[in-house]
Amino acid sequence: MIVLSGTIGAGKTSLTQMLADHLGSKPFYESVDDNEILPLFYKDPKKYAFLLQIYFLNKRLDEIKSAFANDTDVLDRSIFEDSLLFHLNADLGRATDTEVTIYDSLLNNMMEELPDEPHKKAPDLLIHIQVSFETMLERIKKRGRSFEQIENDPSLFDYYKTLNERYISWFEAYDQSPKISINGDEYNFVEDPKAADEVMRIVDHELMALSLK
Repeated sequence: MIVLSGTIGAGKTSLTQMLADHLGSKPFYESVDDNEILPLFYKDPKKYAFLLQIYFLNKRLDEIKSAFANDTDVLDRSIFEDSLLFHLNADLGRATDTEVTIYDSLLNNMMEELPDEPHKKAPDLLIHIQVSFETMLERIKKRGRSFEQIENDPSLFDYYKTLNERYISWFEAYDQSPKISINGDEYNFVEDPKAADEVMRIVDHELMALSLK
C-alpha cells in the first residue's frame, strides 16, 4: 500500500492517478468534491472543524480497509496527517481541547481495530510531496474551488502558510513506515511529462529497494 501526503495543492490527486496507472493498481481519493461538510467548514470553521475531522477519519479508514485487497494500491492522503490538521485547527481556536482529546482517542481506538498482519496498518511506503508556499497558493488559485480562495477569505493566507510550515516538521518526524520526499517545485509532474517520468523512476527505485529488504 502506497500513501501520499502533502499540503493543499501539492498534487496528491494527480500523482495518485499517475502512480496507479503506472503500477496497474487502484487509486483511492480523498472525498472533496462530494463532501458537503467541507464548504460549511470554510464558512464556519469553529462550528464544523470537529465534524469535518470525524468525516475524514471515517472515509480514511474505509479506504485503508479497501486497499488491503490488492498490492500497490495508492491512497492520496495519509491517515497520519489527520491529527496534524486537526491540531492546527485547535491551535487556531477552531476546535476545543475536549474535541481534540476525543478525536485523538477515537483515532487510536479505530487504528487498533484494523487487522494486523499480513496487512499492515501503516503503508509500505509514504510519498510526501513538498511544495513551496508560493506554489501552494498558485495551485489553490488555479483549481478554483471558491471556498478555498483567499480573495473570498483573507484569513486563509495565514492558515495556508502555517499549514505548509507544519507539514515540513510533520514529515521529518514521521516514522510509521519507509518514506520519500518529492520536490513538487523541482518536479512539476502535474504539467511536465518529463518530470512525471522522473518521479515514476524515483518511486520505482524506492519500491525495488524495499522489495530487496
